[in-house]
Amino acid sequence: MSELLPLFLVLAIGPFLLAEGLLARYELMVWTMGWRAQAPVLPANVPYARGAEPDRPPDAYLVYLDGIGKRRFTDTRDGGQLVQAIIAGAPELRVLGQVQPYSPLADPLVGRPVWDWLRRHVGITLFLHNVMQIFVAADRRYRPLYNRAVGGHIAEQLRLAGYEPGSGIPVVLLGYSGGAQVALGAVEELFTQLRAPVWPITLGGFHNGANDLTHATGVHRLTSSNDWIERVSTWLFPERWRLLRRSPWNRALAAGKVSVHRLDPVTHIGPLSYISPTARFDDGRSYLDRTTDTVVGIVREEVRAARRNTG
Repeated sequence: MSELLPLFLVLAIGPFLLAEGLLARYELMVWTMGWRAQAPVLPANVPYARGAEPDRPPDAYLVYLDGIGKRRFTDTRDGGQLVQAIIAGAPELRVLGQVQPYSPLADPLVGRPVWDWLRRHVGITLFLHNVMQIFVAADRRYRPLYNRAVGGHIAEQLRLAGYEPGSGIPVVLLGYSGGAQVALGAVEELFTQLRAPVWPITLGGFHNGANDLTHATGVHRLTSSNDWIERVSTWLFPERWRLLRRSPWNRALAAGKVSVHRLDPVTHIGPLSYISPTARFDDGRSYLDRTTDTVVGIVREEVRAARRNTG
């Protein structure tokens, strides 16, 4: 019986993977052909940004791009605890958490009648949808279009949150897990549209290393030796292999643009994850506290360095 299990899994999940692969590409093509435009207006109860008030320029704008659990404007895998902790720990920042990393149409899955039905009856399809979107974003055939679609949406959300193009205020892209693929892919579009200094921060980042990082001011990689999901991406995508020295990721490494921050012993998901509010270190801080402190510390140091360079 155990010998039949792999076959059963293929037969059970295979049709969903095929359908999701086709749907993921379909949404990108709909945007590319202009059949549907992105809707930048948010629901009345969702602010364009939180944190520093718009009556004075913030030190930086931080855009949080969540992992594959993102389904609506407000949800995150931790119930918004990381975003809230960053806002509390760095009130000088304006933080955007509503961006849909896995929709070229900037359209959340929840609220679509078909997806609401699937969520109630076949919940795995929501998971597979966002997984397949990551691979569309990584696919060399679709990557430039996906980067333009989601990068343009991020740029528009920043403008609506008060960002003035050419102001020189830094934009931090904090990408968790698959959100790192989107964050690194959005760099060029944000630089082009907003003329902004852009700093991606990857948190357990699952990405293919193929996006051009020429215009990234710097890249910060938050990782752990116990994060096997991030480690899979370093094996899966050739552009992450050290052998391919001319890949965009390896060029960024060689140029000294990538700073690595070890957050051992955390894991990617689960009760010991980067964003766990219950697992604690000997000093009493939770894993969530240390991740927050690390992100805030990186942003503040980068802001200070930028001011020194321009002052």
